[in-house]
Amino acid sequence: MPIRRKATEAGILQPSELALLGRVFDQLRLDGQAEDTRDAIASRIIANYMAGVVDEAELVSLSRQPLGR
Repeated sequence: MPIRRKATEAGILQPSELALLGRVFDQLRLDGQAEDTRDAIASRIIANYMAGVVDEAELVSLSRQPLGR
């Protein structure tokens, strides 16, 4: 799963954090998406989380948008 790999690369290793990021990823991914699209979604989720967004609903909302907007 891209979110687990990206989270591990970012150094986020707590099971509760991985669970949160996984739930957000599951809400944003679509069946049949290309791997690079899923990777981009995972990167946005992690970037927003590392920027301090820890509320699940807010993380979903912000991660729908491209980074930097």
